[in-house]
Amino acid sequence: MPTALVTGPTVGIGNAFADALARRGYDLVLVARDEERLKSVAADLTERYRVAVEVLPADLADRAQLTAVEERLRSPGEGQAHVDLLVNNAGFTLKENIVDSSSDDEERLLEVLVVAVMRLAKAALPGMIRRRAGGIINVSSVAGYAPYGTYGAAKIWVTTFTEGLSFDLEGTGVRAIAVCPGYVHTEFHQRAGVKVVAPEFMWIPVETVVNEALASLFRGTGSPVVIPSPQYKVLMAAAKLAPRNLVLKIARGQREKRA
Repeated sequence: MPTALVTGPTVGIGNAFADALARRGYDLVLVARDEERLKSVAADLTERYRVAVEVLPADLADRAQLTAVEERLRSPGEGQAHVDLLVNNAGFTLKENIVDSSSDDEERLLEVLVVAVMRLAKAALPGMIRRRAGGIINVSSVAGYAPYGTYGAAKIWVTTFTEGLSFDLEGTGVRAIAVCPGYVHTEFHQRAGVKVVAPEFMWIPVETVVNEALASLFRGTGSPVVIPSPQYKVLMAAAKLAPRNLVLKIARGQREKRA
């Protein structure tokens, strides 16, 4: 039975990935800060899908705790299965813009959204390449194509990193993809204290994000960048063709609607 390690699986996109993978017969290693919520999610998935679920509490912004997750990926302990699929999903955003936020908070965001993504991928890859099988899904965002401060910069890094990684993995039997959703019906913005005012057509179900990402990964071919839902495919194609000044103007107007 294959095993997937999912970061940030207690809510939102990460929880949907954990559910979808358990439904497909994957055993799971779940990584998040809140041990009690991890145990609750693990118990629920075990009961519903009869899969083995390992709980690994860790704050990915803490290098010592991040190292423990790297070691789990690199060298499974006795009785632990190797990881066939890594889902780098953990993340958060800040309510304040770069002018008003603290440097410590900005650095913590980068540790989770950038450093952890890179280090966990590098920890997982040697074993996957040796077995000539495996996959990495990095959860990015269309926010990376717009001027959304450190969060947007981190997400475009994730997308570009994954594209480069995908090229480096050609012929190894291992695949890496970045899934770039837009607004998703989850608790993400509420947890950050950010209110978003956007047309209903711009919101997509979390299941759409997960299903399109997994379909792309299991298909084994196609672009390493997955933009789920037709509306965002059209919006991103238009953004690439539009003058950058126009894209910035639209993004600024959308940002001003946020409370």
